[in-house]
Amino acid sequence: MPHFIIECSQDILQQKTPDEIMDAVYHVAESTGLFAVNDIKVRLQPYQYYRLGKNKNNFLHVFGYIMEGRSTKQKADLSTQISTQLTVLLPDISFLSVNITEFEAATYSNKALINPENSNHNRHFGL
Repeated sequence: MPHFIIECSQDILQQKTPDEIMDAVYHVAESTGLFAVNDIKVRLQPYQYYRLGKNKNNFLHVFGYIMEGRSTKQKADLSTQISTQLTVLLPDISFLSVNITEFEAATYSNKALINPENSNHNRHFGL
C-alpha cells in the first residue's frame, strides 16, 4: 500500500519512457512522507484504443489507492503534487488527471494479515 495505477494513451510512451513516468509518481509519493518507501507500488497501463473529445490527442490518469487515515488535505496535496510533477514531465498532454481513493481497513486483506504467525494483525508483517 499505496497503489498508483497509471493509465495512458499509448503515444505518451513516445514522449517519455514508462520508467520516467512511474518514477515521477513514485518519487512524489515517497517525498510526502505519508507512506513507507517499501510499500509504494506504481504500475502503468497504456491503451492503444480509446476515444477522446474533439481536438484532444492523448491522456494520462493516475488512480491512487491508499489506506484510510489520511486527511482530505493530505490526499489533495498528494493529488496536486502528482499532477504538477507529471505536467512538468508531459507539458503537451491533452488530459492529465489524478484521483486518490481510500481502502477501507476493515475490508482489506493481504498475505501478511492471513499469516497465522501474525498475532498483532500487522499488514506489514514479514516485510
